[in-house]
Order: sequence, then C-alpha cells, then structure tokens
Amino acid sequence: MAQRIPRDESLSRVHGVGALFAAAYGNVGSSIYYALGVTAAFALGLTPVAFVISGLIFAATAATYAEATVMFPEAGGSSSFARHAFNELISFVAAWGQMLNYVITVAISAYFVPHYLAVFWEPLGHGPGDIIAGGVVIVFLAVLNIRGSQESAKLNLILAVADLATQVVLVGIGVVLVLSPQVLVDNVHLGVAPTWSDFALGIAVGMIAYTGIETISNMAEEAKDAARTIPRSVGLVVIAVLGLYLLIPVVALSAMPVVQNAAGHYTTALGSEFANDPILGIVENLGLSSGPTEVLRFYVGVLAAVILLIATNAGLIGVSRLTYSMGQHRQLPEGLRQVHPKYRTPYIAILVFAAIAMITLVPGQTDFLATMYSFGAMLSFTIAHISVIQLRRNNRDAERTWKPPLNFRAFGFEVPLTAVLGGLGTFAAWIVVMALNPRTLAVGIGWMVLGLVIYVLYRRNQKLPLTETVKVLTPEPLGVEEIEYRSVLVAFEDDQPFSEEVVATAIKLASKRRRGIHVHSMLTVPTHLPLDSDLPDQEGAAQSKIEQAKLIGGQRVTGHVERVRPGQAGYDIADEAKLINAAAVVVGLRYRNGRPLYDKTLQTVLGERPCRVIVVSEQGAQRGGELVPAPV
Repeated sequence: MAQRIPRDESLSRVHGVGALFAAAYGNVGSSIYYALGVTAAFALGLTPVAFVISGLIFAATAATYAEATVMFPEAGGSSSFARHAFNELISFVAAWGQMLNYVITVAISAYFVPHYLAVFWEPLGHGPGDIIAGGVVIVFLAVLNIRGSQESAKLNLILAVADLATQVVLVGIGVVLVLSPQVLVDNVHLGVAPTWSDFALGIAVGMIAYTGIETISNMAEEAKDAARTIPRSVGLVVIAVLGLYLLIPVVALSAMPVVQNAAGHYTTALGSEFANDPILGIVENLGLSSGPTEVLRFYVGVLAAVILLIATNAGLIGVSRLTYSMGQHRQLPEGLRQVHPKYRTPYIAILVFAAIAMITLVPGQTDFLATMYSFGAMLSFTIAHISVIQLRRNNRDAERTWKPPLNFRAFGFEVPLTAVLGGLGTFAAWIVVMALNPRTLAVGIGWMVLGLVIYVLYRRNQKLPLTETVKVLTPEPLGVEEIEYRSVLVAFEDDQPFSEEVVATAIKLASKRRRGIHVHSMLTVPTHLPLDSDLPDQEGAAQSKIEQAKLIGGQRVTGHVERVRPGQAGYDIADEAKLINAAAVVVGLRYRNGRPLYDKTLQTVLGERPCRVIVVSEQGAQRGGELVPAPV
C-alpha cells in the first residue's frame, strides 16, 4: 500500500475498523443536530419510537449497502448496485435520487450552521440572518471545492470522536438530572398527539437522521479487508446511532415535555422553540446552573456548527463525485461534468447544484427540506434493497465473502430478509411522504421528471440506448502486462500537463482492494527563492492534478504537493518511491516536435530505478501503438 509514513499518517489509519467507524459516524452522527427538532415537530411524544423504527430501517439498509459494497467495491452506492442488478436507466433513477439527497444535505446543513452560531450573535438564529449566513456558507464551500481542497482524515476523526463523546455526555447528564419515565408516558396521547398520520410522517422524516449512509459504498477502497472491516464498522455505527438516537430524544422530551396550549394544540419546545437548534435546547433545559449551562452552550454551538459545516462540504463533494460518475456513464451531458481549466474540478456541476441548494434554502422551511430529503433517500434506498435481492437472483451460485444474517430460500435462491424488510420499510416511508405532503409530492415528482427528460434527450441526442451501459472511454493503458502492484507512485512535474493516460495506467496496475495510488505532484521553486515561498498559483495548479486524479480513481488515490529545486525532480521521484515503498512508478513521456524527449528527469528516474518504472506515451495511445519506451 502506498503509505507515506512521515508526511501522511492518515493513510494507515483509515484502514482499520475504528477509523472506518469514525468516518461513517462523522457523516451519520451530524444529522441529529437538525433531525431531532424536525422529527419532534411531527411525532411529538412518540419521537423516540419514531427514531427506533427509522433506526431499524437504517440498520437493514446498512446491511444492504455493506453486502453490495463488498461485492462491488466502487463509488456510486445504490446507482452502482442498480447498474449491476438491472440496467442503466434504473441506475440513473437511483443516482438522480441521490443527487436530490446531496442537494438537500447541503441546504439543510448550511441552514443550521448559523442557528448554532447564534449563541455568539443572536440575529443568526432567525430570518433573514440565518438564510443569508446559510447562503454564504454554501457559496464559500462551493468556491473552495472548485479550487480543490484536500480533506483532513485526522481532523474528521477528531471531530467524530468529539461529537460522539459530547452526545454521550449530554445523555449521561440528562439521565441523571431530567429523565422521567412518567413524563415520557404523559407526553403521549395516542391518535391525538401525535395523530397517526403525523406519527407515520415522523418515522419517514426521522430517516433524515441517518444522512450519510451513502458514504458506506465508498469505504471499501479504504479497508484492508473489505469483507471483514466494513461489516464490523457498519455494525458499530448502527449500534451507536440506534442507542444514542433513542436516548437523546428520551432526554430531550423529559426536559421539554409535550404541553397543550391555550388553543388546545399539543406541542413541545423541542419541535417549536428549539426546532432549529434542538441540541442547544437540551443544554438549556438540563437544569444546570447558569455558569455550566453557558459554557456548554458555547461548546455545543461551536462543535455543532463545525460538524454541520463539514457535512455541508461532504454534500458538495458528493455532488461533484456523483456528477463525474454519472457523466462517465453517459447519464448526464458532458457540459455538467466539465472540469475547470485551471483547478481540474467539475466546477459546472458544483455551481449548478450549489445554486439549487441555495434556492431550496431561501424559504427557510426545515419541514419541507426534511420531507424532500426523505423523498430522494427512500427512493434510492428502496432501489438499493431491490438491487441486492436481484443480485442474489442473478448470481445465485456466486460465492459471497460477506452477507447479512437472516436469509431464507425462496424462488430458487437465498433471499436476504434485511433487504426485504428494509425495502418494504423504505418504500412505505416514500409513499407516506408523498401521500401526506402534496408539495413534496409535486416537487419530488417534478425533480425526477426533469432528470428523466434530461437523460432521455441526452441519450437520444447521442444515439445511445436508454438501458445499456455506455461508459466514456478512458484512455486504455497500452503495453502494460496484466499484473497488480500493491502500491503505485504517479509523478507529475509542474510544467507537465495532467494526463488521464498516466492515471489510467496507474489504476490498471494498482491493486483494486487497496488505497495504493499516490500522486506526487511537484512544484519547482527557483533557486533565488526560499523553498517555502508563497506561490499560490503554482500550488493550486499542482494540487489540481491530484484532485483530477481523485475524480478518475476515487478514494484509491491520495496525493501531496512536493516543492523541489530545478533539476532535482528525478531524484525527488526516486526518493519518494523509496519512502512509500512503491512497487511501481508511472511517469509520462514528453515529446518535442513529434519526437520522444528523454529529459533529465526521466533519465534520472531510470538511472536511479527505485522500483519498476512504467513510461507512458500518450502519442502512442492516440495512434493505437505501443508504449514508448516499453516498461523498464
């Protein structure tokens, strides 16, 4: 595995069960900061029960994702599963539903950031301050993603642990100070508060608490042993969220019970006064003295805002990756997946879907955002469940390295009970959301129809069948023998343009089950300048090559920018290959006036020869010839 011990320790850390758990919980656990109040507005005293039921559906869905991801360790989630189980049209429907999930995740996460920061400045807690601040968050992160940014696995790990610890502490304090079984019983007025329809809607909306489950499909490429580590880490996430998402609303409703107002309506401060910052509502109603309460308010406000900021950014990253994947499979027009000429990121997609997120943000109606998320999520999850059942049917004799428990034989093949129950649950929730929310039904159906129209018109324009998978041709590496290397180093100099052919060769060479492709993007610093001089344009150009490689290779690709002196690039590549214990180095062959140029860098790498060296000729690829020269 490509592992740079001195410079990027996170590469080894993400491969264990604990790190995978932290990565998944960091995505799923953030949603409680807004889902609690939204769900309580519908489910009232039955909010804990709604979370338990939606949590069981989540557990079944997690099992489905774990099984399919182990089978097909590639990004795409339900879209990828549907492609393998059915066809490209069904895959598009799942992907377009996912796109809606990402857009709503961006909008709702950004909307709640200022509400938690209102502990410092009160105008952020209501309109128009919250709308304006939420829009600023989306614009800022969109620009950041267009320029290309490296995620910090270490920071995400720390925040996930801090988030989990904070929730555990709040539950512990609440259990000691405010938990009252009698209050919880008195909160419930069956059929009245909540009504049965509101309770059913509360269950469907409660699924928004599990925002981020799609990330599970991207975790296989980070695991040492996908069949072992992914199911275990997913299981830990399920246990954590089921436990906390039961206890947190129990404590919250003990502190903020359901009451009947003068008009005879039942309500709880959790779903009204603190609907936009429910965790702060818990803090303020724990019965602590003013000093500890104020300290805890500021702490929770900052932590929640940071975690929601990361969740917003994760949604934008998901948009860019999903758009690129859909473009690769000819599901969306080329214009949407167009990359920036300088930063090499899909800036059109980021701008378009960030704008859509801002439009959905403007009304400031969290109940609408929540039901819209449920619409897209339940559709995608239902397709995922059906796809796993179909995969069992299509490949009934295939050996599976992992599958969930509770399987039964029917129709000549083994059927996963988790997929059956999960599919029925997500489909029922999807129907409930549409039946009880005419506006959500209209907007959701409109979104899907818009996507299908774009898909059909684009496919017809390209003279492509609607159901056949047709992938954009990535340059095929030529002349490379079929052998897997456990780690591959890809080297780019700063005056060397990005090459899809070079990256495609590395992807074909590298082991598919390991995060083993490392992009070494070099920035040459003139000798008259200090090595650490501020060179933002050159730094951005070097970083963009890493981001473009990630778009092609996904999470199999890591990278860093290295500053070198003139004439030292070849030695730096050789040193880097030794440092990460690379099994192969892939470099591009330059040309001058149509003739191959064996420059000093290439001569040095071949002379040092730290490992296998693969020299890729793009001209050879374009004319259908062999690599020039052959691998050394």
